[in-house]
Formats: sequence, C-alpha cells, structure tokens
Amino acid sequence: MEVYNILLHAHKGFAYLELALVAAFLILLLVTMFGYSGNISKALRKVTLFTMIFFHVQFLIGIIMLITNVTKGLDMGAVMKNADLRFTYVEHPFSMLIAAVLMTVVNKKLKTADKLTIRLMSLGLVALALFVFAFPWARVFG
Repeated sequence: MEVYNILLHAHKGFAYLELALVAAFLILLLVTMFGYSGNISKALRKVTLFTMIFFHVQFLIGIIMLITNVTKGLDMGAVMKNADLRFTYVEHPFSMLIAAVLMTVVNKKLKTADKLTIRLMSLGLVALALFVFAFPWARVFG
C-alpha cells in the first residue's frame, strides 16, 4: 500500500474519533455554560485536551498529505477555479489550522481558569464552528 493511501485511511479513521470528541466537548461546554455554578469540571478539561491533541494529529497527517499532493505538480490556478479542489487544498487545511490554534488557546485557558467565561466559551464555539465548516461530511459519510 502506498504511503499516501495509509495516511488517507488514517486521516479518515481519526475523523470519526474527532467527531466523537467534538460532540463530547460541545456537550460538556454547554453543560458547564448553562450549569448553575459555571465551574469547569475535570471532564471538560480532559475532553478539551484530547480534542486538541486529535486536532493536532489530524492537522499533521493532513499537511503531510497536502505536501505530497502539491509536490506532484498541482496547478494552483486550476485549483482555485474548481470548488471541490479549492475546498480540499485551500479552505479545509486553512480552517482546520485556525480551529487547531483556537482549540489550543481554549485548552490553555481552561487549565488555569476556575469558571467558564464568555470569552472562553466563544473561542470554543468558534473553533467548533470552523471544524464543522471545514469537515468533509460527504467524503467521510458518503
């Protein structure tokens, strides 16, 4: 099996785990946000840590796949004219990079904070929104 195919299957396999972690993060974030005390639980901290780790692993695998495809002589003019190729090679990686950075900031802030603030909750929701936007739903479930 070619290295690219191995990375593609790993990237797709980790996507299922990432979806489960994102769902758990969202549920725990909403429970904490609408909870009476607003205290950050250990479960939220752990789920945030694992979600961040999987964001980074997925991003690294994706960047390796992107570099191997771009070095094969991809014409970027044609990529920008085609919506599917533009999503695959520009929008998806860039949005996932921003989501990973935001998730890292959320994880860092959750480590030191005792209560969930509006700013922290907003950063987490923006990271999830970018993830949902850039996730290739048709390829994973199609």
